Amino acid sequence: MDLKKIRVVVVDDSALVRSLLAEIINRQKDMECVGTANDPLVAREMIRELNPDVITLDIEMPRMDGIDFLGRLMRLRPMPVVMVSTLTERGAEITMKALELGAVDFVAKPRIGVASGLSELSDQIVEKVRIAASAHVRRAPAAPAGSTTLAGGTVAVHTPVASIGRVSTEKLICIGASTGGTEAIKEILTRLPADSPGIVITQHMPPGFTTSFAARLNSLCQIAVQEAVNGERILPGHAYIAPGGKQFRVSRSGANYVAVVEDGELVNRHKPSVEVLFKSVASVVGRNAYGVMLTGMGNDGAKAMREMKDAGSYNFVQDEASCIVFGMPREAILHGAADEVLPLTAIAPALLAKLSGTADRYRV
Repeated sequence: MDLKKIRVVVVDDSALVRSLLAEIINRQKDMECVGTANDPLVAREMIRELNPDVITLDIEMPRMDGIDFLGRLMRLRPMPVVMVSTLTERGAEITMKALELGAVDFVAKPRIGVASGLSELSDQIVEKVRIAASAHVRRAPAAPAGSTTLAGGTVAVHTPVASIGRVSTEKLICIGASTGGTEAIKEILTRLPADSPGIVITQHMPPGFTTSFAARLNSLCQIAVQEAVNGERILPGHAYIAPGGKQFRVSRSGANYVAVVEDGELVNRHKPSVEVLFKSVASVVGRNAYGVMLTGMGNDGAKAMREMKDAGSYNFVQDEASCIVFGMPREAILHGAADEVLPLTAIAPALLAKLSGTADRYRV
C-alpha cells in the first residue's frame, strides 16, 4: 500500500527559502511539497487548487503580510499552518500574534546564513510539519462581546475574577505545555485573580521567544507574568515562564520557593523540559502543588506529573477535544497522573474552586 504523503505548500517571498524548504520536505518519505508561492495572493489560489494538508508561511511578504493572510485563512478556510519567523525581537512579537490567530507552530529562521541555518533546522521543520498535519485546527472565532482588537488579532478580555481569599503561600501552580500551549496558557492565566498562588510554567519554546510571550501575557493578565530569573523568589500573584533554551526548576530557600534557571542537558529532547520542572515540584512542593498539563506533542512531563500526584499534588489535564495536540495530556492520563480531565475553558474555574474550597463560586 502506498504511503499517503503529507501535502505541503510553501509560502515565502525568498526564492532561496522556497527552494530550501521544498528540498527538505521532498527528502521525506511521508511528505511532498506540492507547490510554492512567493506571496499570499498566489498562495490563496494555490491552496484552492491543490488542497494541501499543511502550509508553511513567511511573515514579511509583498502585497499582503503573513499575519493578515493567516487571519483571513483561519476565518475562511482553517488549516494547519507552520510559521517561518525571523529570530528577532520583532519577529518574536509577530509570531505570538500568529499563534494567537491559529498557527499550529513556528520555525525560527536565522537572519544570516539562511541556507546553512535551515539545513540545521531540517529535522525540526519536518517534525513540526508532521505534528501540524495531525493537529486539531479550529476556525478562528468572531470577535466576542467585550473583546479588544489589537494589531494581528482579537484578544478576549475576561471579566475580572474575584479574589480567591486567603490561600497559603505554600501553594504553587505548575503548568506544562508544548504545541498549541501559548494560547492554552493564556486562556488559563487571564482567568486567574491577582492574589493567585505563585505559578511556574514550562512551554516548549526556543530562545528569543519566551521574552515576548511573557510580555504579551503580562499585558493581558491580572497577575504579573515574567521570564524566570535564576535565584529569584517565586511570589504569589506572579507567573514565571521557563526561558527558551534553559532548564527551569523550583528549589527552596528557607520558607520561600526559588527559581533555578540553568543551562542543563536536554531532557526528553527538550530544553526547557516539563519533566525537569514537574520533577522538582514533586520533590520540593509535594501536596501543596496543583499541576496542569496542556496540549502538546510527545510525553514530556508525564512521568514527573505522576511523581507529583504520588507526592500529594492535585492535577488537571486538558481533554482531547480541546487540545491542538493530545500527546502530552494523553501520556499524563496513561501514567495515572490526572485527578481531573477537563476542557481547556473549565480548568481555571476548577482550579480556583479547588484553591478557594468553594466549588460553586466559579463557573465556566
